[in-house]
Amino acid sequence: MVTKEDVAHIATIADIGVDDSELELFTGQFNAILEYFGVLDSVEGGADAVHSRTNVFREDLVKPSLLNDEVLMNAQDPEDGFIRAPRVI
Repeated sequence: MVTKEDVAHIATIADIGVDDSELELFTGQFNAILEYFGVLDSVEGGADAVHSRTNVFREDLVKPSLLNDEVLMNAQDPEDGFIRAPRVI
């Protein structure tokens, strides 16, 4: 079980501001999360579980795209047939 002191310590380590008035709420929420993990730990699982995977999304439809010249018309500074982007360091 997590105590208020544990929550205060975690908040200090994580460098987040938690008021004393919030400690009770966060302690309760933290313990509820840990209880839920206990429920998940009790679920039996194994390699014999069979899961069929299905695509619940729409089918992909092939549609014509813009020509390269049309795309480059929207670029501010194209270079050698490509869109030039700022350097990311």
